[in-house]
Amino acid sequence: MKLLLILAAINGFLAVALGAFGAHGLEGRISEKAIATWEKAVTYQMFHTMALVAVGLLLAKYQNGSLFATSGWMFFAGIILFSGSLYVYSLTSIKTFAMITPIGGVAFLIGWVLLGIALIKYL
Repeated sequence: MKLLLILAAINGFLAVALGAFGAHGLEGRISEKAIATWEKAVTYQMFHTMALVAVGLLLAKYQNGSLFATSGWMFFAGIILFSGSLYVYSLTSIKTFAMITPIGGVAFLIGWVLLGIALIKYL
């Protein structure tokens, strides 16, 4: 629980910092399409950072809720794989990184399914 909340705080900071960097530091340096991709990465990172916060708080109440923990780790993996690959792809245009993105998307989906199952089970 504590580790997921710490990771949420770090990811929240990074999402804001990377969003600002994309808006101010990358303008005119990469294409508009790459900027849009960067913004998508920031958006998904922040949404799933909030999911990490929710999971961490749920784990504080339901300490035996391993489904909550697993969903949180899937959200974290999704942030790394989905948003991380989009950040690198935006800067490099190397398509291999874009091919990693769907794996992160699947991790997000699994996280949401597990969270839903845990909510049904524990609430």
